[in-house]
Amino acid sequence: MSSQKYVLQTWKDNPILRSVAKPIEKVSKDIKTIWLDLLDLMRDFDGVGLAAPQVGLNIRLIATTQWKKKGKQLDLLGEQIMINPTIIAKSEKMIIEEEACLSLPGITGQVLRHEEIKVSYLDISGKQQTKKFKWFDSVIIQHEVDHLDGILFIDKML
Repeated sequence: MSSQKYVLQTWKDNPILRSVAKPIEKVSKDIKTIWLDLLDLMRDFDGVGLAAPQVGLNIRLIATTQWKKKGKQLDLLGEQIMINPTIIAKSEKMIIEEEACLSLPGITGQVLRHEEIKVSYLDISGKQQTKKFKWFDSVIIQHEVDHLDGILFIDKML
């Protein structure tokens, strides 16, 4: 099980969680292994997103889930890995969502985020991608990209 190779980094003063992660220069075999491990860990921890720094890796890599709203219910559409994600556009419209974090157990809070974002990233084959995300998917990605910049959701709580 991949969770034995990694230690979940916790608490607001953890230097790993407060560091800016380094860009990934090449999508190597090692990165592909870490990619699979990150997805497994996200599932193991029952999370909707996970950034590499949260498991002690100082690289710009995130795993996220995508959701579709059906009435009052959310249905899982899929999972995604983003290498070196950069938010290149943000909507002016903002939303407030309740957030939590695997690295800050027991803490939740309201955070103001952009309702829609456009993200540029590398996929697992090293190809540049650009994609728009809305609502909950947008919130998840903004939360995870913040981890890559040493920012925790508690820094943005209302």
